[in-house]
Amino acid sequence: MSRYPTDFLHGTLDTLILKTLAGGPKHGYAIGKSIEDATDSTIELEEGSLYPALYRLEKRGWVDGEWGMSELGRRAKFYRLTRIGRQQLASHTAAWAEFSAAVNRLLLPAFAHTEPGEPRRGPGLASSGRRGGKGV
Repeated sequence: MSRYPTDFLHGTLDTLILKTLAGGPKHGYAIGKSIEDATDSTIELEEGSLYPALYRLEKRGWVDGEWGMSELGRRAKFYRLTRIGRQQLASHTAAWAEFSAAVNRLLLPAFAHTEPGEPRRGPGLASSGRRGGKGV
């Protein structure tokens, strides 16, 4: 289970799946494992999130699914990115870069200007650790 609120993943899951499939077709378990590995286990997808997202992406025409045999000899549905899916991935990636930069400007201004070795303080925290004051 992830240590982050599920709300963090809500708007990005589709894009993460599309990005994972940009490397080639994968079955559901492999998609989840690839995302987990690429994020150093920061994002751990549960089946209750992954498979509905794959169904949604397939319904939108962003991925195609085809039944085949997994590397363990089991029947599995393999998903691949479609042309429309590649376009969506490019669009979502550009939008994410812009959005995350804006959020970081708001949430992390003190961290962005901290010199190496200098203690990091959040916005509005005095050197005593209390809110207010000029300690930033």
